[in-house]
Amino acid sequence: MKPYFLSLFAGMLAGVVYGALDVQSPAPPTIALLGLLGMLAGEQILPLARQVLSGLKLGAAWREAKCSQHMFGRLPGARVSDVAARDQQPS
Repeated sequence: MKPYFLSLFAGMLAGVVYGALDVQSPAPPTIALLGLLGMLAGEQILPLARQVLSGLKLGAAWREAKCSQHMFGRLPGARVSDVAARDQQPS
């Protein structure tokens, strides 16, 4: 039940931000898509920061936290074997 309350709270927070920016919900497509991109990026801040604080450089921390996979998914044209091989390479 906790994830539902957290999701409701996050939605209310987004509504407050939309209200403060004087944007009606549902937002126009461009604003909504930028908001979703911001949400994806925001989810990566803590894992990335943990990796950087543990001593990794930003590029290595980005790979270690798998930020690209989370934000962009498997890009078109990438074969499953190529993605699996790249994930198995030591950093």
